[in-house]
Amino acid sequence: MYKWYAFKRILRGVFMFALLMCLFSLLFNQVNEQTQRSQINEQVKMESMKLRNMRSEQLTAWRDNRLDQLTKLYKLDRPLAERVLFRALNTITFRFGKSTIIKSSKGDQDVLTILLEALPRTMVLFSVAIVFELILGIWLGLKKAQKPGGRLDKSTSFVTMIIYGMPSWWLGMMLILLFVYVLKLFPSGGVNSVPTPQGFAFVLDRLWHMALPIMTLVILGFWSLAFVIRNLVLGILQEDYIMSARARGVPERKVLFGHTLRTAAPPIVTMALLSLLASLSGAIIFEGIFSWPGLGNLYWVAVQQNDIPVLMGDLAITTGVYQAGLVFLDLIYGFLDPRIKVGGKA
Repeated sequence: MYKWYAFKRILRGVFMFALLMCLFSLLFNQVNEQTQRSQINEQVKMESMKLRNMRSEQLTAWRDNRLDQLTKLYKLDRPLAERVLFRALNTITFRFGKSTIIKSSKGDQDVLTILLEALPRTMVLFSVAIVFELILGIWLGLKKAQKPGGRLDKSTSFVTMIIYGMPSWWLGMMLILLFVYVLKLFPSGGVNSVPTPQGFAFVLDRLWHMALPIMTLVILGFWSLAFVIRNLVLGILQEDYIMSARARGVPERKVLFGHTLRTAAPPIVTMALLSLLASLSGAIIFEGIFSWPGLGNLYWVAVQQNDIPVLMGDLAITTGVYQAGLVFLDLIYGFLDPRIKVGGKA
């Protein structure tokens, strides 16, 4: 039954997420513990500065006792496996703690606050780009499939081969050179102007800063999507029900956007959702080029500054979103596609 299939698929997704978090915790164990011990020492030092009425031997005994308390609190005195599982459990439950260096725009060092500030920026940038990629890619792919081997098909296929092998960072820099320094139409990077405008001007300013990164992503993405859709639609156009619709005099536009596109919708939705999920982690080099303060740029800054709590939080958020998206995709397919045998033997 579908409900058991859904339950098992969700359970499998949770298990995979927990397993990956344990693996990340093990990989960053040594650096994480060094960072945590430094934070403990700093905390004890700050607390001891407030105790001015103690003699030196009393202060030393208090410091040793406090260090021992915090060491036991964070399980640093326990075996390796227990320490790794303890940190993995904190990560799974989104208790990332405080960052060591990185701060939010308001000066907060809470890791979850820092991540929730960067996540919407990445989601907005890449989701808008994917919407434009889908619109242009579907339109061009259907046009190419109408006349395979024609002038439009051959010319756009040649352009696709050139664009597909083009590095995103190189195209981004070329567009910055053209539109920023030659034509002076867009800013070179950032998410808003300084000082930040208010009201409706804030929305226009954000769109102005998003235009060039989105243009780069769309140019890179929609050509290959159109090529895939063209090959997908070519097979569908040979089906008997498409031939029958054409023989009945159904307009070609309705055949393409009604019958054909509806049949091709599941794989297209799959490609779009997987592209969106993959992009939510943020493209490290791409966001760095455009100084876009999303998850990809945050990950790079965390690596450079050795801020392990932020790094673990970033990995947890992106991995969790990706796993949740895969589970959602499987559940939708199991519910909508009658060709999938759910909860039974083939």
